[in-house]
Amino acid sequence: MSQVSETPANQPQIPTNGKDIKGIGDRIIPHSSVLPVVADVDGDAKAATQLQVKRISPSYYTKFLSDAAKERKPSPIRGLFPLEKTPGLISLLAGKPNPATFPFTSLTFGARSPTDPNKELSLSLDEADLQQGLQYGDTAGLKKLCDWFAGLQTLNHGRKKNEGWRISVGSGSQDLLYKAVTAMVNRGDSVLVESPVYAGVIPLFQNLHCDLIEVETDGEGISSDSLRFILENWPVGKAKPKVLYTVPYGCNPTGMTATLKRRKEVLRLAQEHDFIILEDDPYFYLYYGDTPRYPSYFSLERQELEVGRVLRFDSLSKILSAGIRIGFASGPEALLAAMDSHTATANLQVSSLTQAITFTLLDSWGYDGFMKHTETVANFYRKKRDVFESAMKKHLSGLAEWNTPEAGMFFWFKLLLNDKPDRDETGDSEAAIKTRAFERGVLALPGAVFLPNSRKTAYVRASFSLTGEEDVNEAVQRLRLAILDSRAAAALSVSS
Repeated sequence: MSQVSETPANQPQIPTNGKDIKGIGDRIIPHSSVLPVVADVDGDAKAATQLQVKRISPSYYTKFLSDAAKERKPSPIRGLFPLEKTPGLISLLAGKPNPATFPFTSLTFGARSPTDPNKELSLSLDEADLQQGLQYGDTAGLKKLCDWFAGLQTLNHGRKKNEGWRISVGSGSQDLLYKAVTAMVNRGDSVLVESPVYAGVIPLFQNLHCDLIEVETDGEGISSDSLRFILENWPVGKAKPKVLYTVPYGCNPTGMTATLKRRKEVLRLAQEHDFIILEDDPYFYLYYGDTPRYPSYFSLERQELEVGRVLRFDSLSKILSAGIRIGFASGPEALLAAMDSHTATANLQVSSLTQAITFTLLDSWGYDGFMKHTETVANFYRKKRDVFESAMKKHLSGLAEWNTPEAGMFFWFKLLLNDKPDRDETGDSEAAIKTRAFERGVLALPGAVFLPNSRKTAYVRASFSLTGEEDVNEAVQRLRLAILDSRAAAALSVSS
């Protein structure tokens, strides 16, 4: 049983930074709809707001921290940075360079208007923000930017500041994921990962020689039945996993989005079996399904009336710029403190300048403009998906099987490498993709790279984010020929 403290579940206040966001809660945005602060997903959410939301005590997270996190000492200098803000204090603390020596005097950049893509906005960092952007800053991120992100989480996930969570900014969500894993996982630990899983996270666990426990996925996302079976049949005397890694929207590589039913069941299993959900959600704003967006785990745990079992990762890479390297984590203060301690040792902080530029853009847009921009981005990828699927229907019908993604930028499809449908054979996409498809001039990823144990699979991941319609048609046609080549080779092998 977790230690909890209680906080009233009142309607949260959304910081606006002086921007007008009137109407956000009332307007319907088809593919990037903002969830109501208390989404009535079961018909009883309104009643839930009258109750108390339980907050896990900070001391409870000690058992979730890795040995490395527990042994890491706080930075003797950065730990004292907050004291520099004490009124009247003269600080002789940090070795910060004198800004008088910096050659930069102003910074102006152009950006498209979120409401009119043909209109360009000219934005400038004011003097104070530029000075802050050129200097060392807080380990967790510039306060203005952290506050803006906190308001965004209130808006989209209904989370209040007094629920024991906060924000930390990272150099993209990959940076934050790495620090979260090293803060929570010991060498040789068992960890739960959805399978197939984002290939970029596999090395994080493999470097720690973790026992990767694969939880099955299907067209509805992560399988709660598979997860329950694993946990209820866990070997006696062996420590259960402390974390579950999942990408709930537009999963990389499968493109699948977890249903509300699955999310609720997984969250309840986290409470029952005492683990933390690492909710990696870089495609949350790239949802383009026909139905309203499902609540995040971060949002749902509030409706379950106990908060603190979700560590959420968001990224601006897919919606603002991949090169700006800004992501942010939202979750229990104790876990973020351990991650910040790693940052203070490894790279001190995320670039103050890119944070200042990002804040200037977001602050000029306001939340309303930001959501309008993400709606435009989501619609862009919906059209790209439709073009790619049209080509697949034209060239790969009978040669591949797939589900249509509702978010993200990937198709995950199974190659039918055997022309005899009565033969039960899963196949292996490796040769078909890495050799035959490449020789015909098309590059995609064999599915084995997304399986922690690198077993054979007939699946393939193809990205539709960059390719134009003409090249999409040509690429899929080349895939068709590669599959036919593989079928012919398989038939020849059987006959010989």
